[in-house]
Amino acid sequence: MFGMGFTEIMIIAVIAILFLGPEKLPSAMVDIAKFFRSAKRTINSVKDSLEEEMNVSEIKQEALAYKKELLEASNEVKKATDISDVTTNLTNLNNDVMEHFEDEDEDEENDDVEDEKKEKKSVKTQPEAQEITFQKKKKKKEDNIDV
Repeated sequence: MFGMGFTEIMIIAVIAILFLGPEKLPSAMVDIAKFFRSAKRTINSVKDSLEEEMNVSEIKQEALAYKKELLEASNEVKKATDISDVTTNLTNLNNDVMEHFEDEDEDEENDDVEDEKKEKKSVKTQPEAQEITFQKKKKKKEDNIDV
């Protein structure tokens, strides 16, 4: 016990009997036993506290890792829902669409001009259209007079 041999413990016991006397020795031994118990409890509570602190530090590290992940995720959500980026993207998309339609309109206008030129050529070669009706023509009165 505590690195002491049997002879050293006997020497301490003899000195205690000489100083305390046989009447006070039993109560002194009880007090010494209580002191060792309380010291043992204190040491155990310190051990438990240190272990909890070690676990707390591990928990803190895990919490910091989760916090970092949450911050990264929230930044990604902010980027995804950032209105200025969305409006910029929509503006760019709108410009692209408008350019596409303008290109198509120019192509259609070019096609229309070519069609008009073809129509003018075809109008020149076609005779004038006559009005066709399915009504009977009235005979002139002069044709019916007998001479």
